[in-house]
Amino acid sequence: MQKRALSLSAYMAWARGAMAGDGFAEDLPERPPGPLIWAHAGGRNRGRALASLCARLCLQRPEVTVVVSGDMPERDGQLPVRLPQDAPTQASTLMRHMRPDVVLWAGQRLRPALLQAARAEGARLIALDASDAMWDSPAPRWLPDPAPATLGLFHRLHANTEAAARRLRRLNVPNGAIRVSGPLTDAAVPLDCEPDLHKEISELLTGRPVWLAAHLRASEAGEILRAHRRAMRLAHRLMLIAVPATDVDFAAIATAIEAEQMRACAWDNGDMPDENTQVLVTEGPEELGLWYRLAPLTFLGGSLVPGVGGTNPFEAAALGTAILYGPNVGRHLAGYSRLVEAGAARIVRDTDSLASAVSHLIAPDQAASMAHAGWDVISSGAALVDEVIAEVTDLLDGDDMTGDG
Repeated sequence: MQKRALSLSAYMAWARGAMAGDGFAEDLPERPPGPLIWAHAGGRNRGRALASLCARLCLQRPEVTVVVSGDMPERDGQLPVRLPQDAPTQASTLMRHMRPDVVLWAGQRLRPALLQAARAEGARLIALDASDAMWDSPAPRWLPDPAPATLGLFHRLHANTEAAARRLRRLNVPNGAIRVSGPLTDAAVPLDCEPDLHKEISELLTGRPVWLAAHLRASEAGEILRAHRRAMRLAHRLMLIAVPATDVDFAAIATAIEAEQMRACAWDNGDMPDENTQVLVTEGPEELGLWYRLAPLTFLGGSLVPGVGGTNPFEAAALGTAILYGPNVGRHLAGYSRLVEAGAARIVRDTDSLASAVSHLIAPDQAASMAHAGWDVISSGAALVDEVIAEVTDLLDGDDMTGDG
């Protein structure tokens, strides 16, 4: 313990000289009244997941204000703050001003001065998604590593694997502070739909195989429609639900359907699918909650073409559909990788591979197996979210954690 304290003291002494700055305090926002949660994420995927967790927390505790930093996306009701350099004076100024009740920290890069200042002001520190990877900080290599001492500041650390938990133990984090809780995933609130409408459309489509192309881009429409035509050779009653990403995409997709001479149902014109309908097309994604529930198999758009970065796959997996996607999903790569590893998603690269996948996976047993695997991933992520929300709620209500570090 003494060695850890000395390493943190050495870091503070170095940072005090190397990262000194002034003028930060005048840029600080006014601290809102009531409980305050500070949420910090390193990396876009963690940022989206932590933002969803905080949104759920605020639904349960609307009196809470969430301050966000790092790679957290901007969302309504959450207060973004630019972090200063990790100098002790600046960190103390920030934490004395904001006085967070709880700090949620997701990521392997630590800010020792900031975290120590938060703890000194009485904040409870919770680490999320701790990985089996090196812990980083702004410290130069010649300094004693401040990571073990900084990790000792946390009251609770949620490791995403048992290997990550072992790494924490090797860094002298008390075992009672560690939980193996699985990865932090974007467990957003599932999209809703009207139950009566769902029942009506389900009855209309009884016995028909259906697949969905969600968030479809105009530049992908040709390959999707050609794949659909090929898949219909093996399942002539197969129907595609095409949901464009935007209004502009809708116009181009409608034109492509007409050029392919497919029998289409224009949903937003009030049309209903019948036995002859080959494609049901909507003007936008407003009713995706309905379509995900109806389609056992979904292709997620923005992934066959470069420049878009794909679509959040957990939105679909949360509603029980198997997932197909293209190779361009850089913005959500970690999420797709998790689903592929679990057997819940499969990559396709062109018309041929998409048509083959649809023909194979549209079989009820195949799609159901993938959907179940996806639900397992979603459930594990939701369990972590529920656990952290319960911890934060207990802390706000004055209950303490056991096994403090």
